[in-house]
Amino acid sequence: MTGGFVVRLLCLFLTTFWVSPVGAQISNSAPFASFDLASDPVLNDPHDLEVGLDGRLYIADKFGARIVIMDPDTLEVVDILGEGALPGVHDISINALGTTVIAVTGVSVAAVYSDVANAGKQPDLALSAPRTEGALAHSNGRIYAMASGLGVLAAFEGSTLIATASGHGGAHDVAEDPQGNVWVADNAARRLVKYSPDLKRILVLDHEKFGFMGPRYLDFDDFGRLVVADQDAHRILLIDPDGPDGGTLLGVLGDGQPGLGVNKFDDPEGVVVLGNRYYISDSDNNRIVRYSVVLN
Repeated sequence: MTGGFVVRLLCLFLTTFWVSPVGAQISNSAPFASFDLASDPVLNDPHDLEVGLDGRLYIADKFGARIVIMDPDTLEVVDILGEGALPGVHDISINALGTTVIAVTGVSVAAVYSDVANAGKQPDLALSAPRTEGALAHSNGRIYAMASGLGVLAAFEGSTLIATASGHGGAHDVAEDPQGNVWVADNAARRLVKYSPDLKRILVLDHEKFGFMGPRYLDFDDFGRLVVADQDAHRILLIDPDGPDGGTLLGVLGDGQPGLGVNKFDDPEGVVVLGNRYYISDSDNNRIVRYSVVLN
């Protein structure tokens, strides 16, 4: 058996039966949805967004200091709440009862309303949270606020502080998974952290396979999978948090370079899932984009 034949046989074996970790990672980085629609660039650094009880999109428009409402089908603006009254607004969360909490970062407050229509007016509760970057109206009735200036996640019942979790300097989103657990997008630490509703730490996702550069805001799809806006990487990630070896990267939108166009984002901050549609704040392009999965 000649040496050349042995080399060719070895190459055939490797390409047939062995997949490198790099190859496996690339295969997991395929787009998980297709570009569908983009709004006009009518926003001013949009951050996180939420689907209201009326099915419309509620967008925290940071430099507009307002909540912009868009039609989810056309991505046209249909209303504006609190024009100029919500300085530095970063996040909005609406639970199934309609309770709304808005992270008004410029005044370090999580503003709580019984009706989102009152956004920008005097809130029912104004919960202090220095440099509030994220806020959550949880299904259990509690309000969770990320006091990014202190690196503290705070849980409130009414106006009473009942629990805290520290070590999250500069963190952004607070989101609820289908089981009621609370997740933090800990962008400075390049990780996602899962807590119980009483803020007992359960899980940390920080494996290098995710390529986190600065995850800002996140949501969950109907299957309990994470959809993460990684602003500094200009990408949107789909992750199975229960996958082996610290979670599984299932797909990626964006090529990692800032831009404008299909499969391009410039500092995407926010994301919300509605059925088979993914709505993304393409923040530095001042627009909302929609990606969809075609269902047969």
